[in-house]
Amino acid sequence: MNINPRMIMEMQNRMQKIQEELGETIVEGSAGGGMVTAQVNGLRQMHGIKISPDAVDPADVEMLEDMVLAAVQDAMNNAEELSAEKMGALTGGMKIPGLM
Repeated sequence: MNINPRMIMEMQNRMQKIQEELGETIVEGSAGGGMVTAQVNGLRQMHGIKISPDAVDPADVEMLEDMVLAAVQDAMNNAEELSAEKMGALTGGMKIPGLM
């Protein structure tokens, strides 16, 4: 297969643009019926966490910890799906190691 250097440059430029878009796109995950929400960008970098006062029970801190963990994991999964969708458009659905 002959790979044109211009095609490689175009793909690199498109990949850079997708990376920038992923860095600017915030996705959310939640747990406890929305009592805990976590925000991450498409690059899976944390941007924030919100905890409803109703979720705070000093007698059951473990439940709050579980909800925070679940919300962060949900947000990370949503970011992974977003990344796979955007990168899949670039690679035509091929899974290229290191890109996804």
